[in-house]
Amino acid sequence: MAYVIGSVSEAGGAYVISSLGEGGAASVSVNYNEGGMACVFVNSTKGDMAYVTVSLTDGSVAYVTISLGDGGMVYVIGSLNEGGVAYVTVNHNEGNMACVFVNPTEGGVPYVTVDLTDGDVAYVVVSLNLLLPVVSAVEETLMDSKLAATELAWTTYPESGWEEVSGYDDFMNPIRTYQVCNVLEPNQNNWLRTDFIPRRGVLRVYVELKFSVRDCASIPNIPGSCKETFNLFYYESDGDTATENSPPWRENPYVKVDTIAPDESFSLLESGIVNTKLRSFGPLSKAGFYLAFQDLGACISLVSVRVFFKKCSTTIASFAVFPETATGAEATSLVIATGACVPNAVEVSVPLKLYCNGDGEWMVPVGSCTCMPGFEPAKKDTQCQACTPGSFKSKQGEGFCIPCPPFSRATSAASGVCPCQNGYYRADGDSPDSPCTTIPSAPLSVISSINETSVFLEWAEPRDSGGRSDLVYNVVCKKCEHGACVRCDDNVEVAPRRLGLAERQAAVRNLQAHTHYSFEIQAVNGVSSKSPVTPRYATVNITTNQAAPSAVPTVHLMRSTASTLSLSWLPPERPNGVILDYEIKYQEQGESFSHTVTAQTSSARVEGLKTGTVYTVQVRARTVAGYGSYSHPMDYSTSLHDDPERSVQDQLPLIIGSALAGFVVIVATVVIAVLCLRRQRTGSELEYTEKLQQYVSPGVKVYIDPFTYEDPNEAVHEFAREIDISCVKIEEVIGAGEFGEVCRGRLKQPGRKEAAVAIKTLKAGYTERQRRDFLAEASIMGQFDHPNVIHLEGVLTRSCPVLIVTEFMENGALDSFLRLNDGGFTVTQLVGMLRGIAAGMKYLSDMNYVHRDLAARNVLVNSNLVCKVSDFGLSRFLDENSSDPTYTSSLGGKIPIRWTAPEAIAFRKFTTASDVWSYGIVMWEVMSFGERPYWDMSNQDVMNAVEQDYRLPPPMDCPAVLHQLMLECWLKERNARPRFAHIVSTLDKLLRNAASLKTLTSAHSGDLYRIGGTLPGHQRKSLGGVQDMRQMSQTLPIRV
Repeated sequence: MAYVIGSVSEAGGAYVISSLGEGGAASVSVNYNEGGMACVFVNSTKGDMAYVTVSLTDGSVAYVTISLGDGGMVYVIGSLNEGGVAYVTVNHNEGNMACVFVNPTEGGVPYVTVDLTDGDVAYVVVSLNLLLPVVSAVEETLMDSKLAATELAWTTYPESGWEEVSGYDDFMNPIRTYQVCNVLEPNQNNWLRTDFIPRRGVLRVYVELKFSVRDCASIPNIPGSCKETFNLFYYESDGDTATENSPPWRENPYVKVDTIAPDESFSLLESGIVNTKLRSFGPLSKAGFYLAFQDLGACISLVSVRVFFKKCSTTIASFAVFPETATGAEATSLVIATGACVPNAVEVSVPLKLYCNGDGEWMVPVGSCTCMPGFEPAKKDTQCQACTPGSFKSKQGEGFCIPCPPFSRATSAASGVCPCQNGYYRADGDSPDSPCTTIPSAPLSVISSINETSVFLEWAEPRDSGGRSDLVYNVVCKKCEHGACVRCDDNVEVAPRRLGLAERQAAVRNLQAHTHYSFEIQAVNGVSSKSPVTPRYATVNITTNQAAPSAVPTVHLMRSTASTLSLSWLPPERPNGVILDYEIKYQEQGESFSHTVTAQTSSARVEGLKTGTVYTVQVRARTVAGYGSYSHPMDYSTSLHDDPERSVQDQLPLIIGSALAGFVVIVATVVIAVLCLRRQRTGSELEYTEKLQQYVSPGVKVYIDPFTYEDPNEAVHEFAREIDISCVKIEEVIGAGEFGEVCRGRLKQPGRKEAAVAIKTLKAGYTERQRRDFLAEASIMGQFDHPNVIHLEGVLTRSCPVLIVTEFMENGALDSFLRLNDGGFTVTQLVGMLRGIAAGMKYLSDMNYVHRDLAARNVLVNSNLVCKVSDFGLSRFLDENSSDPTYTSSLGGKIPIRWTAPEAIAFRKFTTASDVWSYGIVMWEVMSFGERPYWDMSNQDVMNAVEQDYRLPPPMDCPAVLHQLMLECWLKERNARPRFAHIVSTLDKLLRNAASLKTLTSAHSGDLYRIGGTLPGHQRKSLGGVQDMRQMSQTLPIRV
């Protein structure tokens, strides 16, 4: 048994040949890609042909068994669908040949077994063929002797050889023929040459000969040199240059095509039997050719000669038109023809091509087209016909047009969508084949239940939901006084929420007592935002009852003695009436039993207490409606000794004076520090001995610029820890920075666990300026201590080269990490990364540090997906001479301006607000999995776009609330941008309320939105090759 495996790439061919011995069996398996063809040949003998076709469905198996007699030949053709398997078995006897063709589609695997005896041979051809168009080959004639109206006058040699005679064909039409019959004379060598035949660009031609031959046996006294055959030759030339003696009359330079023998010859008593023979030759390369016929002693009549070539005719397959294509140079050649979609069709797979085989038949189609939206297949899938008015087709494909959905209409042909009728709409998420819907009617049967300053609202569904199932409700609270109503303030609480209620009930709290309120219950659905009509609503008016006062805010201790506590407090924020008195509750700390006293004013003295004892105190107010809630518990202690009483109030002047004095000292210290900094920057020779204060006030640490130090080593030693060289081991280089190489290594310090670290080296041949800038990065990092800011382990300034050692971040830069894991994280995980970056930037901004180059490339990610802000070492300035402005580092490295706020570009104004702008770009990078901001736009185009109030669109699948936060970061007025504390708070709320992240933006992916300004009349703009950028007239608030 022979087992043969062939691998085929796209549109390629693999040919595997195997020889089988007696009784051998061949099992052939072929692996291929779409569009490929594999041919596996096993040597064979001759025989006739039979054709068997096997069609298989998905996963089916076909068994074909064929037994042949002597001289037989079988062709087995199998077509497979995806995943199909074909088993073809062919049994033959001696001298047979089997040809097996299996044509599978995607995923099909053919298994072909051929059992042979006595040296038989099987041809097994496995090819990936789709359905082929059945189109007959076209034959185009180059020369036909029967069409000659006059003498042919072909060249003969010698003159006693071939002669031209007139005759008639089967239809009694006059024709010109040539004949020769010098059989009685020995050593015949008679040549006949046609006129020059232009090739017309074809590579292979066919010659059809019609002739008759006299049977030598029927000629009396015939010598032994009599022949019944003649030879066919051709000679190529770039022009009609042949003469009577040139080229020489011999086989070389003439090229022999074949020896032509008749199937039947005729005798003297019979009429001439006409034989027809077809021969082909090629490849041809010159402008044309001559045909030549050599007679070596036969009695021949050459009735007609037709020279033609074959070509595949123009055809349409899979909605693609393929042009007329000539066949190749060889009989087995496949000529590729490139197709084009028929009108109103689009490509669905490329490239579009068909193969023209040597017989002028099309085969092996690759690629296809399909009708575009608004058009349907017609005329046996050869045309794409427009949908008639009143029908549509929303998607490309082979589907047909369908009638417009309810409440929509298509007034023109070729509609891809049916526009809605007036008053009806589709939501952004509705498909084009969904019916148009309208806004709902008002809710019904609103019921209110009042409990003091709260009200419980219930209602019934509206009569008409607008034809939609996404009905929700909004509760609008209005406070009414003197006949005018205004929106309730934010103190009024609506539970579970004010907007988007799926429930038909809501509780409203914190209303004012004895106040008139009006509540609107709006019914809205998915198309309410599309309608210019205000949502329909039902109204209920109520008046709140008398209510108890709210809680007392805070209780203060004014005086403490060994047995008394003097207390004061502020009145409730909402007294809801006249305060009658206050109740003070106190108890020893840890005891359950309490005492109460009453006071008419907002202060009281509690007496009879134990010396040196801690008491828990609470206060509440009372009106005619009853008591309010107690204040938060406060713990105060009585004095240990009954010394002369001295109240806290008596000490107020001293306290205030001390505070003012401390404030003056702090201000003076800061002023002196600033003066010292300025003096050093102007080259003062005074030695810097007094360090700047690291604390403006207790607990508030501020960043100190290391460039204020005259000696950079002093700043490094002030903020960074020196590491002994023996503690550091460099393992491998992992990258290159502006100053030198970045390596991965290990840090093992006494008393601490060995840890992986990143090690930055200062390249050899550095300048003093480069060394200063390199150490400045360590001086900056050494001042920071936050889980979302890269941590400095220490420096090695006494070694060569100088090293900076930081914690090792396994996943590297954030932008490349996101691109490597495109689509691999959930929205919640991405928001968690953004929250970490924002927390790190909040820490830096609280320290008055402005980063200036916040971008995803400057954020590092560790193995736990914790993001940390990095890259602090570059002092930057604006390159004013550049035609394409970018920020240039002190060492000349370019930094793109795509992340930079417009005021920083225009006025070099770097602030925390400009860092917020950059953070918005980082948000966009994260949600787009590391895509380049503004794509391939030039820096100048980016500057122009931002100046014209264009903003980046939401990335794919970006929650609307996150893109809204981006837009707020990109507000043109820098003071209006959110602070990092607000950003952290917002992201925390989103992480706690994951449902808010499910609402995606409805923006088109090619749009750029504009905010922060008004440009009348600009409804649509194009910018730098980015298509269809939309404008956004106002910024909507973020809802969490």
